Amino acid sequence: MPDSRSFDSSAAAFLGGVKHALTSVFFPVMAGTYIGLGALAHDFGLSAWWLTLSTIFVWAAPAQVILISGIGTGAAMIEVALAVTLSAIRLFPMVVALLPLLRTRTTRTRELVLPAHFTSVSMWIESLHILPKLASEHRVAYCNGLSVAFMGTAATFGLVGFFLAAGLPPLYAAALLFITPISFLISTARSAVTMLDRVALALGIVLGTALAALHVEFDLMWSGVGGGTLAYLVNRIWKSRARAGDKADP
Repeated sequence: MPDSRSFDSSAAAFLGGVKHALTSVFFPVMAGTYIGLGALAHDFGLSAWWLTLSTIFVWAAPAQVILISGIGTGAAMIEVALAVTLSAIRLFPMVVALLPLLRTRTTRTRELVLPAHFTSVSMWIESLHILPKLASEHRVAYCNGLSVAFMGTAATFGLVGFFLAAGLPPLYAAALLFITPISFLISTARSAVTMLDRVALALGIVLGTALAALHVEFDLMWSGVGGGTLAYLVNRIWKSRARAGDKADP
């Protein structure tokens, strides 16, 4: 694991981020996911250039699935834009949590634009583990290297899936797309340390499954808001009872 002595320049830190991304567990996950996504884009009649540009500018596989499915099925652009925006809102708290790790007294605001755009679940999880162990002046470069490698992997394997689509069975393409939510679920469960984290995760799974089965619109958003709020209330009640128990003890 790299530490503050690992890099003697920003270029070395950038290459360190690239190397870490290519050896990360998210590399095969992202490759498989974007092969399936490339096949999906091909089946809906979208071009390879369109797929690549949407990967760079949208940079979130779930939002890209919504975008491709919406455009491919002829949905109104305003509905597609709203759905993609709502999907992207979940990344905002990750950006808020990540930027304090990147900003120093000498960091200029424009240097944080790329890391903010690059923020995804895979990049965020890897960054939270690694950045605190790096010298602060190399964190932005390392984060950009990590993200550029992840994005390059996604764009490359998206094109592989696009041009293989003619021979890729639909069931195989669907199975590849399923890798993403499963990998995110495992990573989130591994990172859930406190009771609040675990309760929120469990409630999110239960509510999300129930709302999806009932065909409730915006089920992902409602399960996140509802599960997070309930977990917060459970945690507050549990702490209040614990404090009351401590006061009651002699």
